[in-house]
Amino acid sequence: MSEMAHTTVQAHRPGLKAWLRLIQAEAKMVIRDYAGLIVPLGLPLLILVMQGISIADMHQELAEGVTVFSYYALPVVVTMVVATIAVINMPSFLATYRKTKLLRRLAVTPASPAMVLVAQMVVSFIQVILGIGLAFAVAMLFFGADLPQSPLTGLAVLLACCAAMYGLGMIVASIAPTPNSSVAIGLVAFFGIAALGGMFGPAENLPDALETLGSWLPFGAAVEAFQAAWIGETVEAQNWLVLGGSAVIGAGVAAALFRWE
Repeated sequence: MSEMAHTTVQAHRPGLKAWLRLIQAEAKMVIRDYAGLIVPLGLPLLILVMQGISIADMHQELAEGVTVFSYYALPVVVTMVVATIAVINMPSFLATYRKTKLLRRLAVTPASPAMVLVAQMVVSFIQVILGIGLAFAVAMLFFGADLPQSPLTGLAVLLACCAAMYGLGMIVASIAPTPNSSVAIGLVAFFGIAALGGMFGPAENLPDALETLGSWLPFGAAVEAFQAAWIGETVEAQNWLVLGGSAVIGAGVAAALFRWE
């Protein structure tokens, strides 16, 4: 009898086609939310253009093949794209699904609520790639920006940045009771870490105490790590520690506090 039950569960377990259809459905939901696309795609471009206008010596080289603009603007913009999607957008979708009881209904079907979480992260990661690609296109076409001197290091930092920001986003999704509160908490968290991490100007222009605090937050750590990759230097251990620690803490908090309904 137990073997028959096990076979039945196996037969109804969602396959690749179900995963792809769920990802497709999540993508349609994101595309229909026009306002949700403006912030992660539009705000980084706005900051990029503002940096290009305000940096007087942006074509001066800090290292061979790396301009001041590339060193200061692009790491911030790339980090912004990841942070806005992971900390603001993704938690709001999960909060909406929880409020509408979608996750609870999925719990009694072969498609578990965890599938929605994975599909949403896949779709949001696609948004990250598109946002970064758009930022690079504008930066290189209009501001003569350069690619990182250490592209593999830059890719590793991007993955670590995504893990850290999604960890923070899962904390937001865990503590926000409604979609509106999720957006509000996400915005406060985003602007808090971004302001200390260099979004409104180089972090070294901040008072020493605030600069130090910002370097121990995931936004500032990601910007510093990207800057190291841009000029071909070794990323400091502190940056890896902050990014990895943020991901682990976020996963731990989500595991303890996140509720499907």
